Amino acid sequence: MNIKTVSEKFALSATTLRYYEEVGLIPPVNRNASGYRDYDAIDLEWVNFAKCMRETGISIDVLKEYAALAQQGEQTETQRKQILIAQQHVLEQKMQTLQQTHAFLDTKIATYEQHAKQMERIFKN
Repeated sequence: MNIKTVSEKFALSATTLRYYEEVGLIPPVNRNASGYRDYDAIDLEWVNFAKCMRETGISIDVLKEYAALAQQGEQTETQRKQILIAQQHVLEQKMQTLQQTHAFLDTKIATYEQHAKQMERIFKN
């Protein structure tokens, strides 16, 4: 699969995909006879993983560390699991903060709705 197709599939720019490869967030992508990137199923899994992890807010450095460990093989599974667990905790904290913010906004919106209803009653009378 070429970079344009991968870019569209994951809603990432070609520049971002090249950057991910350049800095080691994904392993080097094989090239076709013309020298163009030719993403295979494993590459797509890496792109999906990198995108997903970036969406959690994981730093580039930590994601690079994870990718480097993954390329070393099974002996690094424990270290990689710890990275994922740590990021999961970060994400859980963010989700809790978002839920609290959502509840706060619900309260504020309800206040405005009550105010609007009061104003309607005043102007109807």
